[in-house]
Amino acid sequence: MKITLYSILVILTLIGCNLKTEPEHSNKKDMTDRALPKLSPNRYNVAFLIMDGTFNTEFTAPYDIFQHTKFRKNIKAMNTFTIANTPNPITTFEGVRVLPDFDYTQDSIPKIDILVIPSAEHHLDSDLKDTTMLNFVKKVDQQALYITSHCDGAFVLAKAGLLNNVTSTTFPGDIKKYKETFPHLKVKDSVFFVHQNKYITSAGGAKSFEAALYLCEVLYGKEITQSLAGGLVIDWNLDKVPHLILP
Repeated sequence: MKITLYSILVILTLIGCNLKTEPEHSNKKDMTDRALPKLSPNRYNVAFLIMDGTFNTEFTAPYDIFQHTKFRKNIKAMNTFTIANTPNPITTFEGVRVLPDFDYTQDSIPKIDILVIPSAEHHLDSDLKDTTMLNFVKKVDQQALYITSHCDGAFVLAKAGLLNNVTSTTFPGDIKKYKETFPHLKVKDSVFFVHQNKYITSAGGAKSFEAALYLCEVLYGKEITQSLAGGLVIDWNLDKVPHLILP
């Protein structure tokens, strides 16, 4: 049988199409078969609420501090995990893609002992209209031991009504906007963080490290906190950090 050049090209095209079909199908299957993280027992569950536009530092600074607690002995360490309104990767403001551990709109979420709200690009506008997110934050607040925010994450807590009876702070450049948006709140500026009741609000940026270390000092004492700070080459001394602690 005579095989023409056209016949060879047709056969090669069909083979190529068949080879492409299986990997595409496998990728789709991988996206749907999600494996939720396994959390160690007898630890604090610390959830980081992330979304598109989350700023890297306000997320990674407290994450670094809290995640390192699992390398310290004789303490109740922390399980650190991320939650979002999607199982798909979110993109931070700086362009880093992060795959959330839990989707709070559909997954069964473990009890959250500490909720961390890093700042995000739209925390001053469209995010404050996200009633699903705000209702989730309110729900977590009912059982959480501590709720923390960094930079403009305070806007989310304020919009959820959680800061009505406490003093709080936010990113220095947004203090004016914070006061205008929530004129009923007690606001403190010129400090790195404020702690009242179970709420810790911080100025954000690199000062997110200070707020996270402070919470560790509350939970674990000075010696462990100094060890955590030293592991990240941070010179930690609470007495030298401008802050406000209220009952």
